[in-house]
Amino acid sequence: MQSPIEILSDIWTSAGGEPAALDAVALTGKEPQLPSSFRVAAAAQVSIAAAGLSAAQIWKLRSGQSQDVAVDMRHAVVECRSERYLRVDGKLPPPTWDAIAGIYKTRDQRFVRLHTNFRHHRDAVCKVLNCRPERDDVQAALMGWDGEAFETAAYAGGCVVAMMRSHEEWSELPHAKALAALPVISIEKIGEAAPKPWPAGNRPLAGVRVLDLSRVIAGPVAGRTLAAHGADVMLISGPDLPAIPWLTIDNGRGKLTSFVELKSEEGRGVLRDLLAQADIFSQGYRPRAIASLGFSPEDAAKINPGIVYVSLSAYGHAGPWAERRGFDSLVQTASGFNHAEGQAAGVDGPKELPAQMLDHATGYLMAFGAMMAKARQSREGGSWHVRVSLAQTGRWLWNLGRVADGLKTEDLRGDAVGPFIEDLPSGFGPLQSVRPSAVLSKTPAFWARPAMPLGSHKPQWPALD
Repeated sequence: MQSPIEILSDIWTSAGGEPAALDAVALTGKEPQLPSSFRVAAAAQVSIAAAGLSAAQIWKLRSGQSQDVAVDMRHAVVECRSERYLRVDGKLPPPTWDAIAGIYKTRDQRFVRLHTNFRHHRDAVCKVLNCRPERDDVQAALMGWDGEAFETAAYAGGCVVAMMRSHEEWSELPHAKALAALPVISIEKIGEAAPKPWPAGNRPLAGVRVLDLSRVIAGPVAGRTLAAHGADVMLISGPDLPAIPWLTIDNGRGKLTSFVELKSEEGRGVLRDLLAQADIFSQGYRPRAIASLGFSPEDAAKINPGIVYVSLSAYGHAGPWAERRGFDSLVQTASGFNHAEGQAAGVDGPKELPAQMLDHATGYLMAFGAMMAKARQSREGGSWHVRVSLAQTGRWLWNLGRVADGLKTEDLRGDAVGPFIEDLPSGFGPLQSVRPSAVLSKTPAFWARPAMPLGSHKPQWPALD
């Protein structure tokens, strides 16, 4: 079984990183940290370390200065559950899930998971099942369906669901076979452009402008990470787009936040103007949806030659499920994690990982890929496309191996988490939140801007110093 530094070495060098840079990294702590049969703690530590090391390497490119990067495994695990530990004015997070979200049985005794935290997804499930949004009604309606038939019909009806599969069942799907040929992170040159010089600044990403068109966890965590290293990150949302308030606060640290109505030509014009002055365009739309708005990778490279375009998807960009909507909990269910954890725990049915690890690790790998592509752009020019997905991160986590008796590990208690919490101001009230776990010796990570309510800022870039 590989050590965390060996896992990091594979990720780092596969993205074009210099092997010698790994000498500056210290990874402390031991597995397991959380109750799981999977190496969730190693995945947390390595994905965060990859992003931290890429920031350190950018600082070396900009300043000539080397620095050390240290990541403690327990701190990394806590950061990968940051939404659990957020307190706003001393208040605990509200309930995470909608009333009818979760696990149900179907007629053929399969398990299906429904994700209904957004109202339009809940309404779509009730329409397909022709039932009221009550748990008992949903369960009764599902007894008229076989699992896979419901999953297929639900996706066609705009729902976000998954049938639980074993890893063997998942691996036999044409989609899983298509993903098996892809790297964890794809970084491809998609156009010609001159190298962009680095602006002046005293942080790794100072003066780097990032458009963040993402929601929930993975994409927002990537933007939050880039902001922690000094980037000007602007979260683009719309007044009518659903959001999960607690995640908006947790993942809004360090960001500007603007409303742009992309359904209108005027709004698309505003986004084109912002894109023309940006360095990184990070988005979590499905491919056809973003292309229909005029912001495909190829469109972006025409608007702004030299752009680093970052795409996040649930199930990857190849294979028959490439257009499927999805969230961490559903990818865990579909790809075998819930089944395997359930078996390891001796329960009849699914068991979740002890963190939204596919989301968080993907977010850090997304930031890592964005920085590695930005560094390449500064050296050799070109426009670049970075692609990550929850399913690919899941395949990576699965292949790290299993932890014998890992489920016997005690979960972290408050006193174990306390050392990693900091107090920050925000537009929502005083925050207690998890500080960055990647410790850079010369350019410490921190958020220079407070988390603010969506739409708090005008959609215009701040002036460069």
